[in-house]
This record gives sequence, structure tokens and C-alpha cells, in this order.
Amino acid sequence: MHLMEFNSLGRAEAIETIRPSLDVPRWLESLADARPYGHREALLDAARSAAHPFTAEEIERALSHHPRIGERARGESPEAGLSRSEQAAVDPADEDVQRRLREGNRAYEDRFGQVFLVRAAGRGPEEILEQLSQRLGNDPETERAVVAEQLRQIALLRLEGLVTP
Repeated sequence: MHLMEFNSLGRAEAIETIRPSLDVPRWLESLADARPYGHREALLDAARSAAHPFTAEEIERALSHHPRIGERARGESPEAGLSRSEQAAVDPADEDVQRRLREGNRAYEDRFGQVFLVRAAGRGPEEILEQLSQRLGNDPETERAVVAEQLRQIALLRLEGLVTP
């Protein structure tokens, strides 16, 4: 959708248009209410700072839409399609990578009680596995901040794809 069209939508429709980027109502409402944007970079700048910091509940809500790394999102929702595209570099046929991701995901979930989230777009499986391994050493407070930043990075990439200049 072109930025000018996004600017002209009603509030509810604007929110629904960008919801696949990040399903955090406060973030969505902030971006919709700040319209009109003169250029896409202004929208992206607003998205970087909107709803900062995310609350624990907002992070939990956003994570509920993300499959485990290495698992293909099911369904036809816009979020599922974006997730499949973002994880395209993780080959489901590579049994060693899949085993290591399953083990890492399990260890992460045991340690932090939530799904491991990383911006997978543009990263190969070895880089993702390295991130997973490194982040297992984080304390919970540090990891919450890392997850929030990963959510923002994913949201920005998705928003760039949804709203064209």
C-alpha cells in the first residue's frame, strides 16, 4: 500500500493494515494517530519510538504470533506469510540444523518461559543458532530488552514491506 493511501485510511482500517507488522495495540494506535506522514521514513521513525518501552504483556502478546525459529508458520494470515518469508533461509530439510534449533528452542523456553525471537530475515541458520546460543547466557532482564529490540526490528522490516513510499 502506498503511504498516501495509508494516510487517507480511517483509523481502524489503518490499524488493521499495519497489524501484521506487530500486534501491539498501543504501537498500532500511536502510528495510526500520528498520521499523516510526509514520507515513509517519518513513519519508520515513529515506529522506532512508538510504545517504548514495551510492557511485559505487550511482548507476550506479540510473541504469541511468532512460531519457533525453524518451524513454519501455519495458516493464511498475513503474519504467517511474513514469518515463512523471514525464515526462508532455514531449510526444513537440513536435519542437523532442525535438531539444533529444536534443542536450542527448548533450552531457551525452559530458561525464559517464552519463544525465542530473533530477526531471521537476512540471516542464515548458523547465525541464528549463534544468536540463540549467546542469548541463553543473558539474565532475564537483559533478555527482555533484547526481545523488545528484536520485535522492533521485525516490525520495521514488515512495515517497510507493507507501506511503500
